[in-house]
Amino acid sequence: MAGQPGRPAVGIVSDIVLQRHRLQEATSRFGLDVCFSGDPDRLQGYPEFPDASLWLITLEDEADHPVLFDHLLENTEAPVLFGLDPAPKPGSTDYFRWERRLLDKLEQSLGHIEKLDSAAAIEELANEQPQTATSPTLPHWIPPASADLPAEEIWILGASLGGPAAVKTFLDNLPPGLPVGFVYAQHIDNNFTEVLTRVLGRHAHYQLKPAENGYRIHNGDVILMPVEHEWSLDDSGALLQRDTPWPGPYGPSIDQVLLNIGDHYGAHCHAIVFSGMGNDGAIAAPLLKAYGSRIWVQESSSCGNSSMPDSVAATGCSVFCGTPEQLARELVKTIEESCLLKGRQKRDSA
Repeated sequence: MAGQPGRPAVGIVSDIVLQRHRLQEATSRFGLDVCFSGDPDRLQGYPEFPDASLWLITLEDEADHPVLFDHLLENTEAPVLFGLDPAPKPGSTDYFRWERRLLDKLEQSLGHIEKLDSAAAIEELANEQPQTATSPTLPHWIPPASADLPAEEIWILGASLGGPAAVKTFLDNLPPGLPVGFVYAQHIDNNFTEVLTRVLGRHAHYQLKPAENGYRIHNGDVILMPVEHEWSLDDSGALLQRDTPWPGPYGPSIDQVLLNIGDHYGAHCHAIVFSGMGNDGAIAAPLLKAYGSRIWVQESSSCGNSSMPDSVAATGCSVFCGTPEQLARELVKTIEESCLLKGRQKRDSA
């Protein structure tokens, strides 16, 4: 399996074929190269010992392979992780929690491994012209929403690697005046949030705003979740900064954003998961869907890295998959249908 230049290489040794397969899938989703995957006999018969940054060893019975450990000690100084939990069924919440535990163990040995967009890559987006020839216009059946009013519907935009380009295209393709507010949870180096805010709002009708304590999300807002501290909503729906960091390995945690915003808005909180590495969002997506929320994902071939939306799709919770342009059109269509339904209900009750 081909890796990315400069990325750590991992060796996987197991006498359980299914475990090897799932470890290989998981480590690849984290952007790591897999330089060896096989059983102990295959490793011991390898003509040249693989150059791995770390070894993952999981055996049905360690006593069946007494020579393996001496072989490893003689040939590598790389860290060796033993006794990994068996991988649960893919797509289940237990599986994604297992992946998170694996990631935690990998990062204890290799350091932070999630690849993020660089400042230069984000700056390049400022030079791109909008892909639409004309500015999108609000459909006739959607009454223009007042930016002075708190939003009744919230859409969470979750993204990691490749996310800024995807989210920018999505916002560029939305008309002004939609009766929704957005919460944007982007894995990013905290030093790059200013350039992200400036670049993504350049051509869009929707400008990024930093989260502020006590502020209620209004129509047309795109509230950028800070990286370092967890944020939630108080009983009135106002943004509330907590004293604690985001739980888990990511900042901001998309899972936690889904839980915190969904807890207040219920069925009026929805989510779109864009390009990104790892599986953030996959644990909370089923809980959000249980409220009656919509979960959408970016289509794989249009992603810089499709691991995150693919993981959410694997839960079976997503009901629409598309490119950023298609996601924008589907959002407008969904809002238009909702407005038509409300208009019909008002006429019927009159």
